[in-house]
Amino acid sequence: QVQLVESGGGLVQAGGSLRLSCTASGTMSSSDAMGWYRQAPGKQRELVAGIISGGSTYYGDSVKGRFTISRDNAKNTVYLQMNSLKPDDTAVYYCAAGRFVSRLGTGMDYWGKGTTVTVSS
Repeated sequence: QVQLVESGGGLVQAGGSLRLSCTASGTMSSSDAMGWYRQAPGKQRELVAGIISGGSTYYGDSVKGRFTISRDNAKNTVYLQMNSLKPDDTAVYYCAAGRFVSRLGTGMDYWGKGTTVTVSS
């Protein structure tokens, strides 16, 4: 069993930055895919960014060039650096781990409880 705990959410003005962290505990392999997903009120959950073993990364179209995902396998931690934040980035952000990165998270087996990011205009 894997437990994921997110931190780093909060309120920020448009144009600002935040860094989210997610630490995994339990039986975790460095080969597991990890990612960040988000869900805004009334919208479907969507991929923000994902990273797989070897370091390959994937990003949702709306965050490309603004967000960066990284991973520290020694610490079982994945990070999401979010720059140039926009009000449309407001959502609950979920950390996930599992078999593969997919647009809707179907390849993820473990989920954190989420952290809220609010971007004011």
